[in-house]
This record gives sequence, C-alpha cells and structure tokens, in this order.
Amino acid sequence: MTDVDRSEQADGTQRAHGPHQGSGNHEGGTQQEVGTQQEVGTQQVGGTQQEGGARGDGTQQERGGVPAAALRTLPVPDLSLVVLVGATGSGKSTFAARHFKPTEVLSSDFCRGLVSDDENDQSASGDAFDVLHFIAGKRLAAGRLTVVDATNVQSEARAQLVRLAREHDVLPVAIVLDVPEQVCAERNAARADRAGLPRRVIQRHQRELRRSLRHLEREGFRKVHVLRGQEEVAAARVVTERRFNDLRHLTGPFDIIGDIHGCRSELETLLGRLGYGLVHDALGRSVDAVHPEGRTAVFVGDLVDRGPDSPGVLRLVMGMVGAGHALCVPGNHENKLGRYLKGRKVQPTHGLAETIEQLDKEDEPFRAEVGAFIQGLVSHYVLDGGGLVVCHAGLPEKYHGRTSGRVRSFALYGDTTGETDEFGLPVRYPWAEDYRGRAAVVYGHTPTPRAGWLNNTICLDTGCVFGGAMTALRWPERELVDVPAERVWYEPTKPLATEAPGGADGRPLDLNDVAGRRIVETRHMGRLAVREENAAAALEVMSRFAIDPRLLPYLPPTMAPCATSTEEADGEGGYLEHPAEAFAGYRADGVREVVCEEKHMGSRAVVLVCRDETAAAERFGVPKGVSGALYTRTGRPFFDDPETTERILRRVRACVEEAGLWAELETDWLLLDAELMPWSLKATGLLRKQYAAVGAASGAAFPGVLGALEAAAARGVEVAPLLGRQRDRAADAAAFTAAYRRYCWRVGPGAADASGAGQAADGARPRAVNGADALAHSGGAGIPGGSEEVLGSAGIPDGAAVSDAAAGAGLGELDGVRLAPFQILAVQGRSLAGLPHTEQLALIDRVIAAEGAVASREAGPAGDGAVDRPGLLATTRRIVVDTEDQASVAAGIRWWLELTGAGGEGMVVKPLQALVRRGDGRLVQPGVKCRGREYLRIIYGPEYTRPENLRRLRVRHLGHKRSLALREYALGLEALDRLAEGEPLWRVHEAVFGVLALESEPVDPRL
Repeated sequence: MTDVDRSEQADGTQRAHGPHQGSGNHEGGTQQEVGTQQEVGTQQVGGTQQEGGARGDGTQQERGGVPAAALRTLPVPDLSLVVLVGATGSGKSTFAARHFKPTEVLSSDFCRGLVSDDENDQSASGDAFDVLHFIAGKRLAAGRLTVVDATNVQSEARAQLVRLAREHDVLPVAIVLDVPEQVCAERNAARADRAGLPRRVIQRHQRELRRSLRHLEREGFRKVHVLRGQEEVAAARVVTERRFNDLRHLTGPFDIIGDIHGCRSELETLLGRLGYGLVHDALGRSVDAVHPEGRTAVFVGDLVDRGPDSPGVLRLVMGMVGAGHALCVPGNHENKLGRYLKGRKVQPTHGLAETIEQLDKEDEPFRAEVGAFIQGLVSHYVLDGGGLVVCHAGLPEKYHGRTSGRVRSFALYGDTTGETDEFGLPVRYPWAEDYRGRAAVVYGHTPTPRAGWLNNTICLDTGCVFGGAMTALRWPERELVDVPAERVWYEPTKPLATEAPGGADGRPLDLNDVAGRRIVETRHMGRLAVREENAAAALEVMSRFAIDPRLLPYLPPTMAPCATSTEEADGEGGYLEHPAEAFAGYRADGVREVVCEEKHMGSRAVVLVCRDETAAAERFGVPKGVSGALYTRTGRPFFDDPETTERILRRVRACVEEAGLWAELETDWLLLDAELMPWSLKATGLLRKQYAAVGAASGAAFPGVLGALEAAAARGVEVAPLLGRQRDRAADAAAFTAAYRRYCWRVGPGAADASGAGQAADGARPRAVNGADALAHSGGAGIPGGSEEVLGSAGIPDGAAVSDAAAGAGLGELDGVRLAPFQILAVQGRSLAGLPHTEQLALIDRVIAAEGAVASREAGPAGDGAVDRPGLLATTRRIVVDTEDQASVAAGIRWWLELTGAGGEGMVVKPLQALVRRGDGRLVQPGVKCRGREYLRIIYGPEYTRPENLRRLRVRHLGHKRSLALREYALGLEALDRLAEGEPLWRVHEAVFGVLALESEPVDPRL
C-alpha cells in the first residue's frame, strides 16, 4: 500500500518538500521565467510549522499499535477539486456519500439523468459532462470544495478537470479506488440498471487505471491518494486541511510593515515607534522583537537587496517569525535570492550583488537558514476573518486564498501592461484601480512617495532605501506610522515623486482619467455616468480657469428648488416658490425634522484652510507660501491676487485656532462650505452687462413714456389703461433694480464707514451701500452712468496691497467682504458630511464667535474701536421645523416671510439629519432652495409676478434638476470620502471632475 502524496506538477510547479521549480526572476522590474510555483508544503503560523495531514514521503504512521490501514487519513485541501478515479462498480459513489456533503458531489450519472432522463445513457455523456464541468466551475469560482464522481480512468477526462482546477486557481486532488475486478463485477450485477453491463467494460477500466497510476502526479494533481482493496477503502478517512495561506482565524492586531530592502536601522526605529522591544543576542545583534500587548508584525516582503544590512534584516525578521511574533510573505527579491542560494543561475542586479557580498561575510549555517526561511514563505495570507489580505505586489479578489502558480506569480510581481516608461521600467497594470473586494489588500513592491488608500487597498512601499520612508499600517486601526530614511542608500532609477499635480502620490493626473465617457462608482448612489460631451466641457473649464488641482478636492453640488407653489400673496400676486411646498415634500419623503438656513446674498465658496504651510505641503503637495484655497463652485479662484486669498485664510485659521477646533477635530486642515459676499465681488460682469443694462434701459425709457402719456391724459386723450400698465411696468423695473442692488456693496478701506452700514441687525451682513441709493434715477428705476462707480468698486481694486497697519485696524481692503461658512465638509481622516446640520452650525458658531478675540488681538492698543466693525465671518441664521406639526410649519413660513420681506434672498431647507434615505433606499434631496418673491424677480425678469406670466412660469419641469442635484451630491460625497481616506489626487479628482461635468448638462438655468 502506497500513498502517493506529491506536489510536483508537469508544468513545473513546486514539490511540497522539494526545491523551487520555475519560480519567477525579477530583472529590472520585469518578470522572467514566469512563476508557476505552488505554495510550499509547510505553513508559517506564528512561527510554527504545520504539516498538511499525511506525510509527504507516502507512508502512514501507526498509532497505539493499530495497523496503518485502520488509520488511513486522506488530507484534502478545504478548497480543491477532488477527482474520484476508479472502474465502474469500485464504490466511488458510496465513498463520496460517506465522506462529503451531498452538495459537494457532482455525479456524472446524475448529470446524464438531467440531460436524458436515463443515468445509463452513454450517448448523453458529452452533454452530461458539459453540465458537470459547468457546475463544477461555478462552485470553484464561489470557493466551494467540489468532488467529481465519475470513472475518470481516461487521461483525457482527467486533463479537462485539471484544466478546470487551474482556471480557478485551486488544487486538483485525485483519490483512486483500486478495487479488484471481481468485486466491481459483483456490485454491478447486484444493480438492476447495471446487471447487463459487459465484463469487458470493467476490464477496460481496470487496464486504463493501471496505466494511469504512475502518471497522475505528472498530469498535475497536487495530491494523489491510492486506496487498494476494499479494506483500505473502508478504513480511509478524509480530513480537510486549511490552505497554507488561510489564516483567517488570526485576528491580530497586526502591524504590517512595508518594503525594507536591507535598511535594518530604520526597521529597528520603526519597530520601536510601533511599541516593540528589541531582543539582542550575545553579539548585540537584533534577533527578535516583542510587543507588550501581543501585537503581531507582518512583513510584505523585499527584506533584502540595495540596503546596507540585508543579513541584519533577515536575522531580525527570521527571529520574529520563528518566535511567533511575526508573519512574512515573500517579495520578488527574496524569491531571486532563494534561487541564488540553491545554486540557480541568476543575474546579480538590482541590489542582489550587495546582498551576496553581505551574506558572504556570514557563516554557512546562517546562509542555510536563510535559504530554508525563504523556501517556507507562502505567497500571501488571508487574515482577520477574511477581511485582510497581505501580499507583496497586490492581489485581485479572485486570487484571495487561491493556490496556483499564477496566484504566486501575481503576488510576487504583480502584472504589467507590456509597455515601458521613459525610465525603461515596465508599466504596472493598475489592478488596484479596478479592485472592489471586501478584504483590504495591503502590499508593497512599487515605491510610492506616500502610502494612501485606494479602493480598500494600500501600498506600504514608500521607498526607504531610496531616501523616502519606511511605513507600517496598524490593523485594524488603519493608522499609518512611518520613519524617514537615514539617507539615500540606493539611487532610484525613477524619482519617487514628480512636480506634476498628483506626483506626490506617485500617480500624476492623466488626461485619460477624465476624457471620454466616464463611469464613477459612488458609495451612496452606485455607478454614475458622465457623458463624453459633458466631460469635454468640464475639461475646458478645469484646464483653463480652475485653481491648482491639488487644492481642488471638492465642488459643491447644484441645488434643486422646492416644488412650484400655487400660493397667492394678498394684493401682490402669487408665489412661484413657497416654504409650504418644501415642508410638504420632505414630509412625503418621511423626513420629520428639517433645518431652514438663511440663504446669503453672495456666491457659493469652498474654503480649504490648513493649519500652516507645512501642513498644506505635506497633505496637498503645494509649494511654499500656500496654506489653502478659496474658490467658486466651478473651481475658479475668487481672487487673482494670492495674497488676498491668504489674508482671508489667515483670519479663518486664527478663528479656528481660537475656537479650539484644530485639537478637538484632530486635524491639520479643514474644508468648509460657505457663501462669500457681496455677490458683486464675483458677478461684477454679470451685473454690468445683464442686470444693470436692464435697469439703465428702463430708467432711460420709462420717464419719457410716462411723461408723454401723462401729457396726453391731461389733454383729454383716453390713455388711462395704457398709462396704468406703463406705470405698473415702471414700478416692476424699479423693483427689479432694487432687488439686485441689495447684493452689491462697496468693499475695501473704509467701506463700512462709507456705507454707513456697519452690521445688519442680526450681525449677518452689511446693508447695501448708501452710494447706490444716491444713484437712483426717476424713483430708482435705473442706474445711469453713475453705475460704474458702484459696480467698479464692487471687487478688490487691481494691484491693491494691504499694509499691516490697515489689516490690524480691521480687514483693510477686505472691509465689507463677508464669509458665511455653514458646513465643515471634511477634516483629516474623516468626512463630516454625515454630521447633523445643527451640530455643523454649532461648530461654525464657535469659529465665528472667536473672531472678536482674534480681531482684538490683531488690532492691538492702537486699534481702539476696530473690533466694533463688521468682521469677516458672518452667521447663518436658522430655524428647525417639524414637518408634521402645523404650528411649527407655520412658524417656519413666518420666518421665511420676515426674512424675504426684509430683502433676504430666501432660505435652504435641509433634513436635520444628513444622508437621509427614503423607504425605498434612495437618497432624499440634501437640500432645496426656497427663494423670496423679490429675489426671483432677478431670475425671471421684472414683470414675472404678473398673473399671465406667473401662470406660464408655474409650468416648471423639476425632474431633471432634482436628478442632477442628487447625482452631483453623491459625487461630492464620494470626493470627500476619498479625500478623508487619503486616496491619491487622481481618485479624488475623478469625483470632483464628475461634478463639474454634470454642471454642463442642459437644464433650465432659472431653476
């Protein structure tokens, strides 16, 4: 009796206890002799070696004097394709039913019955095996143990099954039932459906079986178990064994350490920062490291080559693994070193020559230990219940926990596109960009300037040997810890970072990332499409007008208006928008509490403020002198002068510091959503060319028209109806001019004094400058030539500079500019978009309240009275409404009427709790705008409130606008999540660019 349990395959895969066969050789970043190596026959588990069931020498041990046959154990990997081999009547079906689940067994007889209603219809065998192979493939793809119950005595039949196993990267296992011919004949005779089976069929099966026994392992079977005679078959016991890479039962916590490349000193420093205590031998060499809390280190490979002390690194890592304090997977450099130590011919390039020279100074036992250690490394590990995969070069989900030469090759080398870059290095296939697996994949191999998450994967090779850093990931905390390299130990062929945007992440922005039709995957709304023509429009805007893309991590979404109102205003005509519809809409969506926030008379602004220039450089890769950004909702800078932007950021930064938010939120940067006022600061051109032109034309036309009609009426001509209509039109034009004037005021030195505005009663904003009132002509109907005075001073004058004294006395040339933040979008390490709006505004209120102390400190003793001026930051007034309480709804409507009656633009109604979903799972609108009656006069024209116009305008199609708002919102949330998680710039910009692209979709601009 012999148990053939060998692993060498005909394609050159590795023998369980023998040398490596055909493993890959990494030359200059390329892979030669493409690895088909299987996993080794021993497995590291905290430094121990686990034997896989039966002994590899083909013998069985005896226990307690019981004969070996009585204890026959057949180890079978828990994910494998088990092929039963035996003549008809040998008992394969009985054996399968006794040792495997019914769902694990696929019978060729049963499949014949499926396709022909007759399990013995041999003419249906072709179709039956097609069905069997299809089902087997589906089970293997799902990671299920699969047993094929068929004779399988012909090599052609077995070859198909071996190919199937390889396609799904599982081990093929053969269990042979070699039962005497007479036994098979008797069993067939006892079955009514087989009683007439010719004896020659059994004899042919037996002959084919005999010819096959010597060649099964060479056919590709990872394990071969031969059972001879009825006694051995009856005494056999199938035991499933865990795959060598399956360490799901180990839950950590872990400290996963990136590529080391012989940098022993930096490794010791990093282990110290992680809390490990080094253990030294009699010669003072580090031979182990122990964590007081029992954490386990995991090394992603590339321990050797290029650096100054590869033997020292090996001694330490081998000691930790041997003591059960660490796990290690092989890198391509270990693989090449292992082949060298076994006498294989390799090219001593890419740092191997240095390692060989260093190892030559060590004794032979140490080199032998290194060879054995490398031999025992498993390509990858699945840890923490399947939630963590550690490998060297990365691994797609379909390979997790699989065992094949292809899996090992990918884990060691990754994949390439077949192209080379300008440095002569292979272009890596970006597998992580397509990764969508549940398990986090932690790897190294490809140096990157800094570690960052991408689709639940992270590369920890931060180029220590090239002068970068050595990085570790604490798991499950997902916290990164790194130490800088002590020096450049090896000059890199390719620079770690470039000056291009995104170069600090190792992946500069690429036109191909945004050109053409795009599909962006979002967490809150699934896959969103961006059409090619919209992408082209966005590219035009972003490439020509947007700020530095490194400072553009987010764009705010468009906002849909509330449903069209049918409310009538007493004696004033009707409303186009009214809060009643907003409250009713949210009530219908199941949202009970909403917050109504004042809509400021300005322009949407995004403020990125960093704690200092160092924080901005480290996180966003910007040059010295830049500490953040202030930009519009289309990514354009508000101010051409960088110093003006920095002046505003300095004030915001000081207020955040005074409020204690840097420490409380544990961040070095904040991303704020805000309104920048006045509107004329950004929209001067629009005011001059569109709104002021209408006002000026009406101011020039109506006085003459009214004068002529009044003169005609005085002569007795019947023009009363016409005169009445023209007077109404003149009044509408005057109301139109007054409406847009509310959004314009002077800014700059003395603006507050010149306007006499100071602060509004609510402390929210200055009133319109008195100078504008002086420009009114014919009852304020228009703006004649003097409009240039107001509109020309609405922005920051060209070439303006603010002296320190002016800044200390107030805001200097920024006097009159107001910034109203209303949401903290993200901070370092987390998105705050899901924070309830009342909590958001409470944080903002603290920042605004801190401005008084900041202004007083900046003014100093000479600044008496300066703190009484309006500051930069403005409060956002709000009220909370219960949509199911009529009294609360009525109070909300009254608040809106008072707000708009005093000249306010209106309000934004938002669910109090963010990220709300309907009962069907769809996102609820994050906010709807409800604009005041007079503000809408700017949008729809002076005479929009007339009944005939209002009836026409009330036919509004809001579906597309609402869809657009939700899609942009989901993309914005995705950008914030990616930003907070530290994903590379190109990934953040994928979502940001999507928002900008959707902005070019055709939709009624008045909505």
